[in-house]
Amino acid sequence: MKPNGLSPVNHRPSSHAGEGAVLLCALFWSTSGLFIKLIDWHPLIIAGLRSFVAALFMLTIRFLFPRRGKGKRQPFPLIAGGLAYALTMICFVIANKLTSSANAILLEYSAPVWAALLGWVLIKERPHWEHWLALALVMGGLYLFFRDGLAGGSLLGDGIALLAGIFFGINSVCMRMQKEGNPSDSMLCAHIITSLCCLPFLLIFPPTFTVQSTFSILFMGIIQIGCASLLFGFGIKRIPAVQAMLTAMAEPILNPVWVLLVTGEKPSLSALMGGGIIVTAVLISTLVSKRRGA
Repeated sequence: MKPNGLSPVNHRPSSHAGEGAVLLCALFWSTSGLFIKLIDWHPLIIAGLRSFVAALFMLTIRFLFPRRGKGKRQPFPLIAGGLAYALTMICFVIANKLTSSANAILLEYSAPVWAALLGWVLIKERPHWEHWLALALVMGGLYLFFRDGLAGGSLLGDGIALLAGIFFGINSVCMRMQKEGNPSDSMLCAHIITSLCCLPFLLIFPPTFTVQSTFSILFMGIIQIGCASLLFGFGIKRIPAVQAMLTAMAEPILNPVWVLLVTGEKPSLSALMGGGIIVTAVLISTLVSKRRGA
């Protein structure tokens, strides 16, 4: 105990847990590209059924493990965050059909910039110098990482992908605004919105269920985006929005790793250099922030 009777400050283990949760979330997110390729369905059907399964999974977890403390419910950030993440998922799926996958993921991961700016304005979490440095390095690293694939895109597809990045940044800030409550409520709301928007397309593009497609959609709904939503909600309560977005940069780095393991496709030298820059930038930002917090 401290001399004044207060317990020691425990920001360090809390922030470590938060970053670990977001990192594991990014690991789960990164498997989406591989499993989407295994399903020969319309993209909106995949998005809708994936979110439908994720919503059922999250509701089941909530029923089996009810929260002891309800926390503070804030309707605006809850609904705004849910809508923003639903738009992120839908825009990203559409962008992948209209532009190259490299363009889509590169533009979506402009999210840390929007999270930094919006977090500064809305919740007064002013980014420190290490965050600005990391943002600059991450943008440069992403360009190197996807330079070989930045071709064949369309202006409309690139614009929709950029919107996905803006909505992703808005979502992280809205969830951070719920740090005294339960940010995963926004993720559950997002999956319900996505299901309601996409599932009507079942009547237009009825899918053919196979063992492979059924397993893939269940894996994505339960693990890739269901567990990931709970982890992101846990992590965003414990670290600033900009740091959460920087840590989530592990997703575009890990995505090609799964492709390498399954198909044997090797990344280019520029991709390895870009990935190294991104990892270094996030590590520096994290270590400096921890030292300041200590």
